[in-house]
Amino acid sequence: MKKILPITGLLLFLVACKAPAKTTDNQTILTLSSVTGNFTDDYGIRYSISGKLWMQHPNIKYHIIRWNDKEKYLIARNDTNNPSEAGLYTRIDYMFFQHMEPFTWGFCLTVYNAKTEKEAATKAQADRQNPKIGCGGFPFSRMKRLE
Repeated sequence: MKKILPITGLLLFLVACKAPAKTTDNQTILTLSSVTGNFTDDYGIRYSISGKLWMQHPNIKYHIIRWNDKEKYLIARNDTNNPSEAGLYTRIDYMFFQHMEPFTWGFCLTVYNAKTEKEAATKAQADRQNPKIGCGGFPFSRMKRLE
């Protein structure tokens, strides 16, 4: 019995001190399932969004580098074939809505022409407290899922 107590204490100590779990791409995608899929915004523009690609139909693509689910934004590299800001970096902030059905969330192209990923992440952020003007003086684009 005396040998079990120190071993149990050591095991509890090791479990309590383990490094925090890292979020994998799959876990991030699962937590963001409400903003991935096929959508249309309140301007009638269609989107297809996955864990790796944000497509604004018909031909604007943002290649997603990383999601920040805690702060509700993503960083992406603009496709080299985009009609403008090709190859630059974009920050897309998003937020969830209540009582705006069928619109369940909205987004803001907070930064769309940064020269680096770091600049896109730190240059600006949307004002979610004022979604009607929190996107650089404009409203967040409201999104509803396509059936």
